[in-house]
Amino acid sequence: MIMSGRALRLTVFVDDTDTWHHRPMYTEIVHRAHSAGLAGASVFRGLEGFGATSVVHTTRLLSMTDDLPVAVVIIDTEERIRAFLPLLDDLLIEGLAVLDEVEVIHHRGRQAAE
Repeated sequence: MIMSGRALRLTVFVDDTDTWHHRPMYTEIVHRAHSAGLAGASVFRGLEGFGATSVVHTTRLLSMTDDLPVAVVIIDTEERIRAFLPLLDDLLIEGLAVLDEVEVIHHRGRQAAE
């Protein structure tokens, strides 16, 4: 798949302890994006952060190490991202999802093994 030009970036912020049917929430989001045929998804684990509760969670020694922030980032065309959003509705995500307009300057996916 080759993509360039205008696109949307969907970033979904969840806690690393959030689950969906006994699997990590971020894993469920990535697998749904893959099943939807989106260009790609990446998961980034935060070292420190806080959300709606205003409680700071950190990986620093002698601090709480649960509920760390995780960001799932998905970039594709606006049409494909907007069509994907309803597939997240049933996850009841306690977190934040944001959309940003981005410009893709280079994306060339590998061809699937035959």
